[in-house]
Amino acid sequence: MKYHDNNLLDLDRKYIWHPYTQMKDYESRYHILIKKAKGMKIYDHRGRYYYDTISSWWCNILGHNIPRINRSIKKQIRKFEHVLFAGFTNENAVKLAQKLVEMAHPALEKVFYTDNGATSIEAALKLSYQYHQNTGIRTKKRFIFLDNSYHGDTIGAMSVSGASQFNNVFNELFFKAYNIPSPYCYRCPVKKESSSCDHECLLPLKKLLKKRAKEISGIILEPLIQGAGGMIIYPASYLDKLYDIVKKYQVHIILDEIAVGFGRTGKMFAYQHSGIRPDFICLSKALTNGTLPLGAVLTTRKVYNAFYDDYPENKTFFHGHTFTGNPISTGVALTTLDIIEKKNLLGRVEGLSTLLNDLLLEKIKDIEYIGDLRQAGLVAAMEIVKDKQKKRFFPEKERIGWKIYLEGLKHNLILRPLGNVVYFYLPLTITPGEIEIITSKFQDVMKKVFY
Repeated sequence: MKYHDNNLLDLDRKYIWHPYTQMKDYESRYHILIKKAKGMKIYDHRGRYYYDTISSWWCNILGHNIPRINRSIKKQIRKFEHVLFAGFTNENAVKLAQKLVEMAHPALEKVFYTDNGATSIEAALKLSYQYHQNTGIRTKKRFIFLDNSYHGDTIGAMSVSGASQFNNVFNELFFKAYNIPSPYCYRCPVKKESSSCDHECLLPLKKLLKKRAKEISGIILEPLIQGAGGMIIYPASYLDKLYDIVKKYQVHIILDEIAVGFGRTGKMFAYQHSGIRPDFICLSKALTNGTLPLGAVLTTRKVYNAFYDDYPENKTFFHGHTFTGNPISTGVALTTLDIIEKKNLLGRVEGLSTLLNDLLLEKIKDIEYIGDLRQAGLVAAMEIVKDKQKKRFFPEKERIGWKIYLEGLKHNLILRPLGNVVYFYLPLTITPGEIEIITSKFQDVMKKVFY
């Protein structure tokens, strides 16, 4: 059968169920058929380009179609594609594990590979739980999570995520976990102003641990940026205070670095803006520049030793994935990290971040519907409100986010708002000129939608 572009689009509509998509929205429109990508731009079958301002769901850290990464894939695939990772290993997986350990907190000495973000979360939760079972502290079976958090779409990950349209319908499937308020500064849960804030939103955590520490295995959170919950950006001092509270108890700290790791905030890992000492960090997305699926969990020797015993003791971690430690994916990850280091891309973030902030402040100053601008490095989010004084959202039925998305496409921008929050998630390789173009186009989009 010979395929043509229009034929492919018809077949897409006939056969494919796209993620996070109300398919009825596409009764009279097609999904965009991408034919190539380079740098920040992706190109459709008509030759029209779009700036990928959300890094294709936060994973593209270097831009698209990187020659060195392509060569890495070719080099490995000439040798072999994949071999099971139980009883076997491979050069790329070994080198990557060493590299990740060198980059992270000194206490994190062991790497457990998974194949994406949600599976990294599942593995960390299970490791934390089984650690306490293996060490005889069998009352520790529960986890704490933050409101507005999001850790993935698998059952365990949803169980420790804040209530949202992503998971509400599955609520009855979740295991029991405890939630505490989100550090949502724009809509402070304890009604504080930033000038007088002492992170009083952590008081519920203090009370919960004082009462229930004996049943808490771990607390899980996204450092600095709560992603899918609305790009809620909070100060690193919150992490420090949280650590001061939690370290008094035998409670694991699980940091979800899946969306914020590998430089986007200006540090290799977002938690490194603080003094927090994690027991687990979960990685994926930008680890391979979004080129291939790969995830990893880093943990301590103390955790590892709780599983290290004679086989009949039944302390083995019976968990894994078909493509664990895949040599092509781990080779791509090594290349990605090497590019970040050799090009000193982290050193670019501060200057680019300042430029992004300055330009956004200039572009949005006359748009009365932007209630809040928040930023961490190359991540910037704007909360759209109907009433700035009362911080009132637009009604869901008005679908402001959908309107912004469609108008963005007309202006060569990929904008995928999270409800009433529109955001940029930019790669480390973006140029000052591209930031100027994107922010100008964004201003045009907002004016077209609202005026």
